[in-house]
Amino acid sequence: MTQPVPEGWDEVDGALERSFRFETFTAAIAFVTAVASLAEQENHHPDIAISYRDVTLRWRTHSADAITDRDRELAERSAALAVT
Repeated sequence: MTQPVPEGWDEVDGALERSFRFETFTAAIAFVTAVASLAEQENHHPDIAISYRDVTLRWRTHSADAITDRDRELAERSAALAVT
């Protein structure tokens, strides 16, 4: 049974993907820094793309070649970091 995609996220090419837009470049970088801290704490790292005020995160477990429950959890936790 396929697990649901977390709210606000899309499944794109085998990864959970979501883009976030911030008021300023500084706010976007602060978000990336918060996500990086979470990723280091959990030893599980997303792909991150930054384009001025836009940040795109992609969560996928490469060793499993799939989206795992851990990806779903960290997608939700990282999205919560964008809420101010």
